[in-house]
Amino acid sequence: MTFWIPFFITSIAGLSTVLGSFVIFFKWNREHINKFITFCLSLSLTIMIGISISELIPESSYAILTEFKLAKGIFFSLLVFLIGVISVYYMNKKLEQSQKNGKDLYRLGVLSMIALMLHNLPEGIVTFLSSYQSITLGFKISLAIMLHNIPEGISIAVPIYYATGSKKEAIKKTFISGLAEPLGAILAFIFLRNFITNTMIGFILIFVAGLMITLSIHDLLPKALEYHENKYIFIGSGVGVILLLINHFVF
Repeated sequence: MTFWIPFFITSIAGLSTVLGSFVIFFKWNREHINKFITFCLSLSLTIMIGISISELIPESSYAILTEFKLAKGIFFSLLVFLIGVISVYYMNKKLEQSQKNGKDLYRLGVLSMIALMLHNLPEGIVTFLSSYQSITLGFKISLAIMLHNIPEGISIAVPIYYATGSKKEAIKKTFISGLAEPLGAILAFIFLRNFITNTMIGFILIFVAGLMITLSIHDLLPKALEYHENKYIFIGSGVGVILLLINHFVF
């Protein structure tokens, strides 16, 4: 099969994050902005935690435990997960030092971008290799990825927009995050198609799971609670759960 069809499928899946950034073009009354941000943060953290628990950890654990004995597999899994956790604290510290104005929301947006780039890179590899083997399988995986990439785009664009007031900056950061998947496709085609292993993907995914869960609990949830709009925390989380269930049972 040629390179371009699998690359196109992977790119569409990755750049669907930009669709999530379009919410910043809706007109919101000043009194509703906090409710909107709370909803988006709650939706995003639910999607991140849900994907990590229902997809990333089970898939990565299976791949790692298949390669190693039980004790060694658990040890390596916990170690890589812990590295993902520590990475969030490290990135937080660096971003706090570099941002002074609107730093809380901006930091959340940038952290979400970094986390989702790391998440999207192996997704790009998997989508490309799947599409390279079977167009039908590639489309199925691509649709599932698009379903959760859109709210992921929201989690990047909304905090950055309300921290900077710049639609251009918000869309740019979301676009950069989405580029990780076509980049993964290119890397897979050039370097990995003959060498990539399930174990390698497993370690990448469990690292990203640690990063995303920590980001959600340590950063996104406290920020959502700051606005004291508990109703919209429940609504955002509920919508996130519905999207996760659709992704799980339909795709």
